[in-house]
Amino acid sequence: MNKRLRRKQEAENGKVLQQVSALPYRVLKDGSVQILLITTRETRRFTLPKGWLMKGKSPQKAAAIEAKQEAGVKGKIKPGPVGNYFYWKRDPSCFLPVRVTVYPLKAQTILSRWKERGQRLRKWLRPSEAALLVDEPQLVSLLRSFDGAYNTRRTKRSSMRDRLEGIDSEFSGEQGIVGARAENA
Repeated sequence: MNKRLRRKQEAENGKVLQQVSALPYRVLKDGSVQILLITTRETRRFTLPKGWLMKGKSPQKAAAIEAKQEAGVKGKIKPGPVGNYFYWKRDPSCFLPVRVTVYPLKAQTILSRWKERGQRLRKWLRPSEAALLVDEPQLVSLLRSFDGAYNTRRTKRSSMRDRLEGIDSEFSGEQGIVGARAENA
């Protein structure tokens, strides 16, 4: 039985399917954060790069692979998720319930060529802007919480900042995030 048919049968039996996602981000020289959104292939809605779990790969490794294939971004992925969201995946004959676990990915290389370049658009946005473009309410909340994760004026640290603790220092180079260079895939 192929994977697609098996997933459909599992969903029909009440199982919520599981995907993983990368949340590619960069911190600019001024300390502001940007998130990379991509469009879906069929409906052209904005979302994060995501996909199914991969045999023999950890969830975060699978998310990093999806980020490279779908968004053309490589970087360091954190082992712990920053959250989850739920959506309904379109199938030719039905909608499948899917829970997506999201892992932050510090963008280090932005590719000029990547596997799905001709099928998707990508856009770097502030988290508050990104939250306006996605459809899933839980993803909207996740993106909005990311907006405050780097606000150094806050005295009380957000839970997102706690989960990302330690990565600010990784961006202290002269170019902000960067090291982002065009590279052939």
